[in-house]
Amino acid sequence: MENGGNWKDGGEPAGAGRGTERIAGQAGSAGGGGGAAPGAGIGAGGGGAAGNGPGHGNGDASGAGRARPAGSGGASLGDAGCGAFAGSGSPGGRLGSAGAARERPAAASPGRRFREALRAERPLQIAGAVNAYAAMLAQAAGFRALYVSGAGVANASFGLPDLAITTLNDVTEDVFRIAGAVDLPLLVDADTGFGSAFNIARTVREMSRAGAAGIHIEDQVAAKRCGHRPNKALVPPREMADRIASAADARTDADFVLMARTDALASEGMEGAVARALAYVEAGADMVFLEAATSLADYRTFTAEVKVPVLANVTEFGRTPLFAAEELAGAGVAMALYPLSAFRAMSAAALETYRTIRARGTQAELTGRMQTREELYRVLGYYDYERKLDALFARNDEPEEG
Repeated sequence: MENGGNWKDGGEPAGAGRGTERIAGQAGSAGGGGGAAPGAGIGAGGGGAAGNGPGHGNGDASGAGRARPAGSGGASLGDAGCGAFAGSGSPGGRLGSAGAARERPAAASPGRRFREALRAERPLQIAGAVNAYAAMLAQAAGFRALYVSGAGVANASFGLPDLAITTLNDVTEDVFRIAGAVDLPLLVDADTGFGSAFNIARTVREMSRAGAAGIHIEDQVAAKRCGHRPNKALVPPREMADRIASAADARTDADFVLMARTDALASEGMEGAVARALAYVEAGADMVFLEAATSLADYRTFTAEVKVPVLANVTEFGRTPLFAAEELAGAGVAMALYPLSAFRAMSAAALETYRTIRARGTQAELTGRMQTREELYRVLGYYDYERKLDALFARNDEPEEG
C-alpha cells in the first residue's frame, strides 16, 4: 500500500536545508541538555571521521558513521598489532581475518538502510531496545529496524521517569553502544530536540555521529510529558516548524531521517493534528509520528491527508489499542513502533526472578524459563571471538625464527 505516492520511495528527504530563513529568528523553547556554544554553526561538519570522543573512526562518507572506542569489542587486540580483530570488532560474522585488516566497501548510511527497510516491509515493524544486547536479540528475531526510546533511556539507564530529565549526551551514549552492536538502523527519540535552534542542530550532528539512522522531534513544550499521559502542553505550530527546519538545515546526510511527532490529537483534534503535520512536512520533515491515536479510523483519516510515511506507536497500557500490523497496514500506516515491549517483559521476568530467589533461596525452578549459556553465546558470537583468541595465543606460542 502506498501513502499518497510517498510510501513506495521509503520517505525520501522532504528537503534538507529548507526553511533556513526561519532559523535566525526562532524563539525556541527553553531547556534541553548539552547546549552548543553560542554561535555554533548550523550544518557544521557531522561525520564519522572524528567520531564521538576518543576512538577509532568507523564513519562513512555521509557523516553518519560512528567511532568505536579503543578497547571495545575486540578492537583493542586488533589495535595492539595482532590484527585478529581488525574491522568493527562486533559479533555476528563481522570479525576481521587474523593477521590483517580486511578492506570493506563503503556501506550504505544508517539513514539509507532505514529507508530501504521501509520500502521492504509494510508496515515496517520497529522494535525498541534499551541496550545493546536487547538490540542483538531483536536483530536475531528478524526485525529490520530498531528504536531507542527516550523513556527507555530514562527508565532503564537512569531509573528516572520520562519527564525530559535526561540530556542529549545521555541518549547518544546509549545510541552509540547499540549502533556498535548491530547492523540494523536506529530511529531515536530526541524528545523536543534538547533546546532551541543551535541545540537542535547539534542534536542532529551528535545523533548522526553516534550511529543513528534518524530522529523524531515532538511538538510538546520543553518540560514534556509521556505522550500517553494527560495535561500535555504544546508549542505553537510555527515554533515546532522551526525546530524541524533547524534539524533539516543541520543534516549532512540527506538520508538521515527527520520525523516530526505531533501530540496534538488529544487537545486539538484531528483537524489540528493534520494541520500541524502538514506544516512540519513543509518545514522539512520526511515522516510523521501521530501520537496517541485511539482508533484505526484516526489513522485512515490522518494518512489520507498527510502524504508522507506515518508511524503508529503501539505501546502497551497507553491510549492506542494494540492493533495488529495487518490492521495498521489497512489504515495506511507505514511504520508500527513497539517502543518498550521487550523492556516491560524483561522487567516483569527480572522481578519474578529476584522475588523467587529471595523467598526460596534458590533459582532452580526458574532455569527452564531462562536463556541458556549456549543461547547467550550464539547471540554474542562468542565462539568466533574464542577462535580468534585461540589463534592469537597459538601464534604467540610459535618459536621465533633465527
